[in-house]
Amino acid sequence: MQNLPNNLYLAEQVREMDRMAIADYAIPGIDLMRKAGQVVFDLIQEHYSTRAITIFCGAGNNAGDGYVAATLARQAGLDVKVYYLSNPDKLKGDAATAYQDYIAVGGQLLGFESRLKLVDGIIVDALLGTGLDRVVSGRYAEAVALINQSGMPVVAVDIPSGLYADTGVVMGCCIKALWTVTFIGLKQGMFTGIAADYCGQIIYSSLNIPDTIFKALTPAATLISQPLLSKRLLTAHKGHYGHVLLIGGDDGFTGAIRLAAEASQRIGAGLVSIATRKSHANYINIARPELMCHGVDNADQLKHLIDLASVVVIGPGLGQSKWAQDLFDCVVSSDKALVIDADALNLLAKRPLQRDNWILTPHPGEATRLLACSTVDIANNRFLAVAQLQKQYAGIVVLKGAGTLIANGEEITVSTTGNPGMASGGMGDVLAGMIAGLVAQKYVLNQAAKMAVYLHGEAADLSAQAEGERGMLASDLMPFIRKLMNR
Repeated sequence: MQNLPNNLYLAEQVREMDRMAIADYAIPGIDLMRKAGQVVFDLIQEHYSTRAITIFCGAGNNAGDGYVAATLARQAGLDVKVYYLSNPDKLKGDAATAYQDYIAVGGQLLGFESRLKLVDGIIVDALLGTGLDRVVSGRYAEAVALINQSGMPVVAVDIPSGLYADTGVVMGCCIKALWTVTFIGLKQGMFTGIAADYCGQIIYSSLNIPDTIFKALTPAATLISQPLLSKRLLTAHKGHYGHVLLIGGDDGFTGAIRLAAEASQRIGAGLVSIATRKSHANYINIARPELMCHGVDNADQLKHLIDLASVVVIGPGLGQSKWAQDLFDCVVSSDKALVIDADALNLLAKRPLQRDNWILTPHPGEATRLLACSTVDIANNRFLAVAQLQKQYAGIVVLKGAGTLIANGEEITVSTTGNPGMASGGMGDVLAGMIAGLVAQKYVLNQAAKMAVYLHGEAADLSAQAEGERGMLASDLMPFIRKLMNR
């Protein structure tokens, strides 16, 4: 898998970089287009032995890239079919030149028909680029449906047609690509939310534009890098690595707090305590005796445990009873670093607060309650949602989901680790415990959140490699968390 750059951009920023390359550095636009088409063709040649390539071209530069790939395929003696949805005679500039190049090598065009039969080979999607700002309809929607129903592997040029580059939202319908070859700058919408179901594997090329162009623009977001961990001192003891207190586990929900607590241990916290209902405090650590468990009936019994802690997690299995509310009020009145998760987020939504030294970890459903909006609002712009959450509640916000986002008020970062096997109960509890375990080890809040999110997904990826995605349990991540922390 290609190592992608860290910086992510809005579509407008990528267009500006393209303009700068042409206007400020005198790089002919057709040269950039020919490089882009070459990258697409090289990918096909590297991964497929088929001689049949079907290319769908729309209008504008995205179509121009498609015509370049078609020209290269024809010159290589492959069986090339090009279907157009916009009259190529109306193309302008570099796209028109690319089209004429294809005609010059004897290329032929076919008008798109919705009753086409696609039978074999590779499909190249050069229909719609990053300029898309409205719902895909008409013949373009028919082409998207035909391509998706074909069952053939699809290579998308720059971005799958129908995907909004800035948010990753599907504009009515969208090509489901096996590969997406994207150019100049990575588009932020391709790395979060539903975009993962459409982009496939992302391949990147800068088209060799000067580095000074990238330095001229501030990225809209960044990808999280693999964290670097230092070795422990030979003289280290448990006191060096902090004390995590986790609060939750109402009757019937002991598993959540138990998972979160072990995750804190596995990521390296020195001491881990649980504050939970007295009815089960004495047996919640039977299978993990290293956990210190305390039964608490009220906030007064909790205060001395908070005093002993380096960081407090509240929420896993907490519920929303009076007991839960009293413990929550006690925790947020303290000055300790906090991780607010699960039902504690729902309690926070009822009485919003701000503080700088906490990390909130909502999934989209909890985010809707925190922002008093709908799940559609969250899905339509996850970047905006995480920024609004951070602005309203301060601290660090982790908006979970495919392409988890982390906002600290200055930047938004995106994680690309993880897989669909994580769609099972308890995964969020494990993440909360991991974050707290890193905070206990004196990582600053933003760093702890980013590291934990990355490692959480990576542990799930290792588990999937070992046993598959289906049937993955949150507890399956524990040995891999330990392994990654000792990498």
